[in-house]
Amino acid sequence: MKAYQYNNQVVIEGIKDFNLTHTFECGQCFRWDREQDGSYTGVAYGKVINLKINKGLLVIKNTSLEDFHNFWKYYFDLERDYGAIKDRLSKDEVLERAVSYGWGIRILNQETWECLVSFIISSNNIIPRIKKIIKNISERYGQPIGFGDKVYYSFPQPQDLYNKTMDDLAFCRSGYRCKYILDAARAVCEGRIVLDQLKELDSSAARKELMKVQGIGPKVADCILLFSLQKYDVFPTDVWVRRVMGHFYLGEDVSIKDVQRYSAEQYGNLAGFAQQYLFYYARELKIGR
Repeated sequence: MKAYQYNNQVVIEGIKDFNLTHTFECGQCFRWDREQDGSYTGVAYGKVINLKINKGLLVIKNTSLEDFHNFWKYYFDLERDYGAIKDRLSKDEVLERAVSYGWGIRILNQETWECLVSFIISSNNIIPRIKKIIKNISERYGQPIGFGDKVYYSFPQPQDLYNKTMDDLAFCRSGYRCKYILDAARAVCEGRIVLDQLKELDSSAARKELMKVQGIGPKVADCILLFSLQKYDVFPTDVWVRRVMGHFYLGEDVSIKDVQRYSAEQYGNLAGFAQQYLFYYARELKIGR
C-alpha cells in the first residue's frame, strides 16, 4: 500500500479487499451516503471526507497525508490482511458464499461515543430512520463542517447532551430511545462508564460495563465492541441473526445462547468478521426475513 497527496486529496495504491458499498452498507455505520458518481461522503471524528475507488486506486478527498496516516488508515482498518481472514473463514461452505458475496467488507474503527449512541438508536429500528435521527441530533447539537457547497455536522459530545431533557430531544423522533441517549451522556460525563478504558478490558468485562447504560443490552453492546473497540471475538445476535444462523447451521428452534456458543466454538477471534459477512449476505438475499 502506497499513499501520496495530490492537492486536497490522498491517493492510495495497492488497495485490496475493500469495497465501499459492502463496507458502508453492511449495517455497521450510519453517516456515509452514496453520491451519484458512486463515491461516498461521510462524517467521522469531526471531519468530512469523500471516498472513491477507481481502477485499484482509493481516492480520499478533503484530507491530508498526515491525517491519512494518523487516523484514516486506522479508521478503515487498511493495515489488516482481510485476505487471510477470508481464507480462514471460507473453509466453511456457507461462509465461503457469504465472503464471496461481501468480499469488500472492512470493519471500521469508529469513535466509541458516537458508535454507542448510534446503536442505542438502532434498537428495533430501520437504517433510513437511524440515519435520519443521527443527522437530526448532529445538526442540532454538533459543530458545522463545510465541504464543497454543503454543510455537514459533527456528532455531539456527551457534554453537549448532558443537561438536555426529553423535550429537548423530542425533535429527533427517536421516541423512548431519547431517555437512553440522555442516560448515556450522563453516564459518561459522571464517570459511571469510562469509554477510554473499555479497550483494555476483555470482551466480557467491557460488555458488562456498557450494559450499565440504559438501553444497552447484549446485542447493542456487542455491536459497540465490534465496531469501535476491536473486540473481534463477539458475534452480535438479535432475533433475525438467530433465524439466519438457524437457517444456515443450527435448525429452526435454535436459541440466541446456542448461536453465541456456536460462533465462539467455530470462529473464535474471527467471530465478528464472520458475523458481518453472514449478516450482509443474508440481508441482501433476504434470508431469514
